[in-house]
Amino acid sequence: MNILDMTAVGLAAAIKNKEVTVRQATEAVLAQIEEKEAAFHCYVTVDKEGALLQAEEVQKKIDAGELDGPLAGVPVAIKDNMCTAGMLTTCSSKILGNFIPTFSSEAVLNLQRAGAVILGKTNMDEFAMGSTTETSAYGVTKNPWNPEHVPGGSSGGSAAAVAANECFYALGSDTGGSIRQPASFCGVVGLKPTYGRVSRYGLIAYGSSLDQIGPLCKDVTDCAAIMEIIATHDTKDSTSVEQADTDFTSALVDDVKGMRIGIPRDYFGEGLDPEVKDAVLKAAKVLKEKGAVVEEFDLSLVEYAIPTYYTIAAAEASSNLERFDGIKYGYRTEEYEGLHNMYKKSRSEGFGAEVKRRIMLGSFVLSSGYYDAYYLKALRVKALIKKAFDEAFAKYDVILGPVAPTTAPKLGQSLSDPIKMYLGDIYTISVNLAGLPGLSMPCGMDAKGLPIGLQLIGDCFNEKKLIQTAYTYEKARGAFSRKEDK
Repeated sequence: MNILDMTAVGLAAAIKNKEVTVRQATEAVLAQIEEKEAAFHCYVTVDKEGALLQAEEVQKKIDAGELDGPLAGVPVAIKDNMCTAGMLTTCSSKILGNFIPTFSSEAVLNLQRAGAVILGKTNMDEFAMGSTTETSAYGVTKNPWNPEHVPGGSSGGSAAAVAANECFYALGSDTGGSIRQPASFCGVVGLKPTYGRVSRYGLIAYGSSLDQIGPLCKDVTDCAAIMEIIATHDTKDSTSVEQADTDFTSALVDDVKGMRIGIPRDYFGEGLDPEVKDAVLKAAKVLKEKGAVVEEFDLSLVEYAIPTYYTIAAAEASSNLERFDGIKYGYRTEEYEGLHNMYKKSRSEGFGAEVKRRIMLGSFVLSSGYYDAYYLKALRVKALIKKAFDEAFAKYDVILGPVAPTTAPKLGQSLSDPIKMYLGDIYTISVNLAGLPGLSMPCGMDAKGLPIGLQLIGDCFNEKKLIQTAYTYEKARGAFSRKEDK
């Protein structure tokens, strides 16, 4: 079997059995990056020399019996908003074009402790603001299934890299769907964990109450193995939760008998592409045939999710991004007159249009006279959305629906209409507002040959139910690849 076609867990097993060396795996994936990167542009930074050095170090530890985890020796890509010591970390923005952190984010450190080989940093929407990876200051990432289409965003580089075999798995971050939607568009598996499950230390913040790091990978088994490594309690992150039950691989069970699955009627109304609807409902039927109890229900407040999300996220973004002022680190304008002029010019030249739009929106909703009317009201609606999900999870183990209303749009289509781009997040953002876990996996293809994603949503800290449901569906569905006759 070709090394590049292996799953992350499969490759680690082959390394352990001495069928493949860590260096061979790293060289194979670096050669793939060299061949495909011009077409897809998944990375901002590729650390070829560093990856080969890491490969040698990791191999020594595996040979000495110091590393025997399920992902030891497997090359990984990291989204470019997670700090990595000594490696350029830009958030795909001009304003951080020269930023090399002196420390690594906790999620990255956890992977390194488990024997991961870090290949480089993947392209993304600037500061994670966007749904297409077209707002990056370093150029557009293209969908490996069809380069005329977007890979989704903001973790589009990570999802595309997995789909193009330019890494074996990747880390992304999800503020309103930024792991699940690109996973859907690129035909890979993506999990947004419960808020507080994975440390946000070292993740450059967009919306601090919404952001969460998670895996993008080839199958559900990889997803469970990665989660076991990155889901740790971290005293450096005040929102990190103490956890006992993190043996996610124990949920890889082909069984949904008696499991209660709810399908929100509100997710299947106007605006949903008929092909997406059919594929998602077909997946629900598969789970029903496997013994799950599947029924429709009303999940209220869906129409309020988008204005609530963009009010809260923009407010937090305007606050988080005020630190980028050209003084301490990052881009500084060359010509300026006085301190205030330097702030103004550095930020005007350093930030892209979408980031500026959200900073202005956030500053507006937080301003005196509008704070109560917009921001406080949004926080109240957020609490109501959480309550609606609590009521749903009193009845159901898992909620099933689409990830996005359509498959991947063509490049350039979304940016011309920002509101349309925001509406594309309608099925994913409620999950972040309520702090819930959500998983995206491929469930079919449309007539254009583009992947369709199925979304499974669980109650807080119930990732294991999602993994079990996803694994059962994956076993029934069989392998998913573009070679298949769909």
